[in-house]
Amino acid sequence: MLRSPHTQYNRLFVYYLDRRDLPLVQNPDLIGTWIEDDTAILFFHSEQEQLIERLCHESGAEIVYQAELDYLDWEAGVAITTFETKTLRITPVWEEQTALPQGRQEIILDPSVIFGSGFHATTRLCLETLELVLLESGMEINSVLDLGTGTGLLAVAAAKLGVKRVTALDNNPLAVEVACANVARNNCADRVDVQQYDLMQGLPDMDYDLVISNLYKGLLIRLFEDREFWHPGLYLISGFIPGMEPDLLAALPLKLIQMLHRANGEQWRLWLLQYGRPLVSA
Repeated sequence: MLRSPHTQYNRLFVYYLDRRDLPLVQNPDLIGTWIEDDTAILFFHSEQEQLIERLCHESGAEIVYQAELDYLDWEAGVAITTFETKTLRITPVWEEQTALPQGRQEIILDPSVIFGSGFHATTRLCLETLELVLLESGMEINSVLDLGTGTGLLAVAAAKLGVKRVTALDNNPLAVEVACANVARNNCADRVDVQQYDLMQGLPDMDYDLVISNLYKGLLIRLFEDREFWHPGLYLISGFIPGMEPDLLAALPLKLIQMLHRANGEQWRLWLLQYGRPLVSA
């Protein structure tokens, strides 16, 4: 996350260490620590060779890989800047906030180094479809479960668009930290509950009107094949390309009522699935 004195991301200095149980790092240039399996990935605004050497000495960890890159490269060459949907404006924390047109709401977002900035095609597809469902479908959506929330963008958007109860889950502790900060920044803490949760260890309560799953193919198939994953309601599924669809379709249950396909120019796909009984119309 951005912490004083930093107000923007420029260069990233990334260190991969071969263990996750590291001593607490107190450094003003630390962006955050990404835990993945048995690896800790530390992100800094500046070079930290001496700190990392000391950390390895104290913990017994070794450097697996390190890199210096531009923040733009981390975001796949896409500049993170303000963008708009039909009723929302998403503004990075480092950009100036300007007057909002009537009827439009703003989300102030620290994208950090977490997936879900809104500039990746799948996140944008999810955001635009979420807006469509909540504002134009005529369906009553009072609760949303966001699996793999990342920055918390979709969870915050759901709350801004009128959902009364949103649960946002992610297994990455840095994502949870960033999402919590973004929820608080947008005054949604009374409606959005962010939790660290590992879907590989089991399912949470799935009884929500709308479930958002912007995940990778292997995890989606695993979820599809678990009968407890499915409850009457809507499922917004993304994170895959056309070549992955046959395997995903094969894993879907037979009780599917309807499916809406959406795609974008980058060939990413989104499914809006309705399972079980139809939702009550608003």
